[in-house]
Amino acid sequence: MSDTVHDLARPAEAGHVYQRLSTLDRFLPVWIVAAMGLGLLLGRLIPSLNDALAAVQVGSVSLPIALGLLVMMYPVLAKVRYDELGHVTGDRRLLLTSIALNWVVGPALMFTLAWLLLPDLPAYRTGLIIVGLARCIAMVLIWNDLACGDREVAAILVALNAAFQILAFSFLGYFYLQVLPGWLGLPKAALQVSVWDIARSVLVFLGIPLVAGFLTRTLGERGKGRDWYETHLLPRIAPAALYGLLFTIVILFALQGGTITSRPLDVARIALPLLAYFALMWGGSMLLTRTLRFGYQRATAVSFTAAGNNFELAIAVAIAVFGVASGQALAGVVGPLIEVPALVALVYVGLWARRFFPDQRDALAAENTAQGLR
Repeated sequence: MSDTVHDLARPAEAGHVYQRLSTLDRFLPVWIVAAMGLGLLLGRLIPSLNDALAAVQVGSVSLPIALGLLVMMYPVLAKVRYDELGHVTGDRRLLLTSIALNWVVGPALMFTLAWLLLPDLPAYRTGLIIVGLARCIAMVLIWNDLACGDREVAAILVALNAAFQILAFSFLGYFYLQVLPGWLGLPKAALQVSVWDIARSVLVFLGIPLVAGFLTRTLGERGKGRDWYETHLLPRIAPAALYGLLFTIVILFALQGGTITSRPLDVARIALPLLAYFALMWGGSMLLTRTLRFGYQRATAVSFTAAGNNFELAIAVAIAVFGVASGQALAGVVGPLIEVPALVALVYVGLWARRFFPDQRDALAAENTAQGLR
């Protein structure tokens, strides 16, 4: 993201967010829609592009997508003040709230929506349940940063999700696809995925940029000091996060464009529970954290972490277990098609909703008074 968003992340800078966003960030939905369109167009105009892009893979993910994710994640993790993480880990109420939302509420909500809205489409239903089990470890940092959430909290919650993903994904997959349907008298589905497959995804897509970001900040502050690091170096590397995001979207939709455009009604059916999921998870999390008296920045980090999903892992698992042309894989592919614009919209909703948080209301009122005196 641009350095403008970095500056906005501090409470004293609250107010008139839209005017302060750089042109790059202000028109983010436009760039994302354009990237989707370009990817779909490339996939249709160059049929052999899919095979070329998928020829080299990291695990089950195309190498270009893997590179895009690494470029996208690195600047965000380079912004984290790692020496402040102790303040986050000491807040047990925050950590327990995030764990409950991510690993109890999220999978249960997706399971419920999938069965309610796709009762006649078992492959898509299974694919969505897998998506619900894959908790976000990547793009949530982008959305949190844009919404001026707490960067350190988001980093800790992402790391927490990564650890739980390795430990809990297979168990929860068995529970939601085999055990719970059996208890409810519903058809069962099988999911076979190894802990190593999940660990490899987490280590690549979170571990590499996390180490790079930590080393960049540590060495940069040691050599030039924090002020130089945050006012000179960060503004130079920050835009790479957006470029990586847009590149990833182009490649993802180029790879799956044919599937998406050839089955528009199926895409619409899959999109409905996804839209409901994002709205309910984010909105419910914001309301819960507001009720628990979390400040806006921490509430935002918790809410975006709860609403996002690790579609890279979900797609990789669906392809490995059910095949690249399966309905389960299509449900995973449709995920980012819906998630990206939905969470971008929620970024703007979050920025608007800051006025309802006491810690932000005072700052907004002070700035509005200052603006009126000018």
